[in-house]
Amino acid sequence: MTRSPAAPGGTLVLDSEGLAKAVLRDRTVATWLALARADDLRVITSAATLVEVVHPRINRPALEWTLSRLVVESVTEPIARHAAALLADAGLHGHKYAIDAILSATALVAPGPVTVLTSDPEDLAALCGTRATVIKI
Repeated sequence: MTRSPAAPGGTLVLDSEGLAKAVLRDRTVATWLALARADDLRVITSAATLVEVVHPRINRPALEWTLSRLVVESVTEPIARHAAALLADAGLHGHKYAIDAILSATALVAPGPVTVLTSDPEDLAALCGTRATVIKI
């Protein structure tokens, strides 16, 4: 049985570092994005991640172009509640890990298999457990 081209084969999730490197067209992240397109994977990030990425010196046209090529998932109440539960399960405090928890909750409701590109593999692995593959970039 072959997969329908309309049904994604999984999801690639970018944390703030992954998104920032995508904007800069980092070779490693660009390779991941090309593989995701070739494999019909959804590429997503959380709307909360934008807060971490935007700064005065960011190349706004490059950011907007990058965002146009992925899905920015909203932070809904169910995602926030799921993030709070992930924090509690991991024994982490929302003050320090809120955006990581929101990204993790977003990743965990995405179509699987899920791969997360992150600069914080320990934190994301603690939050996602074995339900997502966490890759350090």
